[in-house]
Amino acid sequence: MRQLTLLVLAFAIAACTAAPETVATAGAEPVRTDRSAAIRTIPAPRQTIALADYLIVDKSKRMLVAYSQGKPIRAYRNLQFGDAPKGHKRFQGDERTPEGVYRIDWRNPQSRFHLSLRISYPNEQDRAFASQYGMSPGGDIFIHGQPNGLNYGRMSGDWTDGCIALSNEEIEELWRIVPDGTPIEIRP
Repeated sequence: MRQLTLLVLAFAIAACTAAPETVATAGAEPVRTDRSAAIRTIPAPRQTIALADYLIVDKSKRMLVAYSQGKPIRAYRNLQFGDAPKGHKRFQGDERTPEGVYRIDWRNPQSRFHLSLRISYPNEQDRAFASQYGMSPGGDIFIHGQPNGLNYGRMSGDWTDGCIALSNEEIEELWRIVPDGTPIEIRP
């Protein structure tokens, strides 16, 4: 019985190392039918991410979700905001992050922070509100990475002046998948 087992094992090993079979086809080159060789010669497909067509930031959950055709394609957690993260931005210097629907209207690869995507704040209503108090609504609100020169992961706590901060790796990915003009909804 032991000899029979060894014989079967020897045939199995020989079959695995045998030359690949070919199938002749009329008027064409022979086609290899051995799958292992084909797998090694075809590069693995790179995972691609669809372009985002809508972003939702939930300030209370500290989460940004990128959507494509109504389906979530990426989620980023542990967002960092301005020093006063609750409430809608009203005036320059209030260190709040705006709430409402805006657009990504510009990108800055030379930012003081690791890449930045500008949010179209202030809109007409934001300007009108601040104007009735004789104040500026502020501006230059971005989604960005950590400060340039930071040699470790993330700064702690909320530290921006109203922007939305991600890790450098996260902003690099978001930069690639969010085209200018993408709507962004920022919820309380």
